[in-house]
Amino acid sequence: MEEKIISLLKITEPFHLLPETVLAEISETLIKTEFSKDTLIYRQDVTEMTGVSIIASGEYETFFFDASENKRAVTKHHKPYCFGGISIILNRVRALKSAIAKKGTVVYTLPRKEFYELCNAYEDFFHYFTSDFGKKMLDEEFSHFVKTPATFEESYFAADQLYSRKIEGIAYKSIVSCEENTPVFEVAKIMAANKVSCIFIRKSGSDEIVGYATDITLRDNVIARCLDSKIAISEVMDNPIVIISTDAYLYEAVLMMFKTKSRYLLVKNKEEYVGFLSRNRLLSEQAQSPLVFIQSVKQAENTEELRKKWNQVPDIINQLLGRGVHGEIASQVITTIADTITGKVIEKVIKEIGKPPAKFAFIVTGSEGRKEQTLSTDQDNGIIYEDKANEHREMVREYFLDFAKRVSDDLNRIGFEYCKGGFMASNPKWTHSLSHWKRNYTQWIEESVPENAMKFSTFFDFRFIYGDENIVRELKTFIKEKLVSPNQIFFAHIAKNALQYEPPLTFFKRIKTQTIGKSEVFDIKTAMSPIVDLVRVYALKNQLEIENTGERMKKLAEIGIFTQEQYNEMHQSYYYLMALRLKNQANQINIDKKHPDNYVEISKLTKIERVTLIEIFKTIANFQLGIKVKFTGSF
Repeated sequence: MEEKIISLLKITEPFHLLPETVLAEISETLIKTEFSKDTLIYRQDVTEMTGVSIIASGEYETFFFDASENKRAVTKHHKPYCFGGISIILNRVRALKSAIAKKGTVVYTLPRKEFYELCNAYEDFFHYFTSDFGKKMLDEEFSHFVKTPATFEESYFAADQLYSRKIEGIAYKSIVSCEENTPVFEVAKIMAANKVSCIFIRKSGSDEIVGYATDITLRDNVIARCLDSKIAISEVMDNPIVIISTDAYLYEAVLMMFKTKSRYLLVKNKEEYVGFLSRNRLLSEQAQSPLVFIQSVKQAENTEELRKKWNQVPDIINQLLGRGVHGEIASQVITTIADTITGKVIEKVIKEIGKPPAKFAFIVTGSEGRKEQTLSTDQDNGIIYEDKANEHREMVREYFLDFAKRVSDDLNRIGFEYCKGGFMASNPKWTHSLSHWKRNYTQWIEESVPENAMKFSTFFDFRFIYGDENIVRELKTFIKEKLVSPNQIFFAHIAKNALQYEPPLTFFKRIKTQTIGKSEVFDIKTAMSPIVDLVRVYALKNQLEIENTGERMKKLAEIGIFTQEQYNEMHQSYYYLMALRLKNQANQINIDKKHPDNYVEISKLTKIERVTLIEIFKTIANFQLGIKVKFTGSF
């Protein structure tokens, strides 16, 4: 019987996209129903869907009731067909259309919970339904009866949809502009006539935008300073200009605003400016979003407040994952909160001990460097300061070591634990001048030994957090140039590092576990490490100045290093593991009331989660084989 159901699933869209091992697990959860007479089983916008129906035989007749209870947009469906996916994902689990099961029809129902799991685990499966809905909405009669789908906040995939909305789908404001030599009083007149509080400044005789001015700009930079209103607006305008593409996602826009501290983003479609977005506009687009929480973190006034904010993060992540948010986005949200807290701590310490005696950059490495922070996090950071004359060196070093210790102690109090391996700025090894850091990287690359590859590979994932970004740019350019010269031994060593962790699979393709206490567990961080490491190898080999694993994968696919299929498999695998890891940590904090770690109990996984993990571990093993051949020249 099970074989018969698997055969049915194999020909039913979109189940045909799933691995056979997953179909085998699904077949055990299906509930069979046979209709002995014609039955109205779903009424539009009334009946709550308990799951999706897979027609095995017989017929479903679907339609809309109009105001006079007449059937409209009648469609007949026979085997193989899946009914209900759009209703569950986009219509608050209410039936979008009415449906009659004809006499003798046999269907198998996949419960809602398992359907959600498949949507979370297999993106192409999920996008089949959103794409199908888009096609149906092109039909005038269908779109006439479909009320605007529930606000995304109310639908199950609320946050995923919210974060996967592109900028082009948001109503942005039109640009009002003037040339840079326009007198301030003329600018004020233009703003008043157009009823705008923000005007953009163009280069003379050009469409290039070089700055902007707001009501506040005119108040603070002109009136408060008693300047003549006839001076050119270029003398008092604000900048820099931050540009985002219409292809970018909504969450990217918000993260960009927090990163650049800009209140406005110029929206560009290819080479043309098409409008702008204000911070208020973006935040109002997602009033319930955890990104609004970041704003409250920025307003925290002391270490204790920041500690309380960090303690709220597990709840926020649990809520996001529960609503179907992609693991990539959840991890970036944690990272942005961590970055914001780190910035606040640095500013507090500078107020306490005085301004730095030299330009410096505070960097983060490891998972935070890759923007892949989890809830079980320790400090991975360092300080690079500018080279100073001999007589000032000791004084400068003394300041930054004191500064680093204070920052590290504060971060530890907030909840970012000291790094057990000592990879943090408070360790004198990782607070140094720019020339010293250059020597470090030269040694790691040119005098490459296997131990260095294992120990220092995450230092190639470092990212600027605070200070003078030019210092970081100079160091990254230096590293890039070093990597261009022949370095086969270096790449062989870091490739071997990517091969040291084997996916936790037994010979019989079951999940390999270890016993901790009374529980059978596997280490999900170790399971993810091969992907992080092997993507880093390809990124360094191709001189990509990108730290994030997902962004590295995307770029490697764009330049033809990965095929689209390889990219899809790897991206999906990595972020499925990330979501599972974050969910596990949030539950450890909120339910088990214990310190979060990276051990996942096998008994707490559903059957679909287990079989999906086995498929993912097979994928990782295949990628490891590829890197073995390419970089180490052997099987």
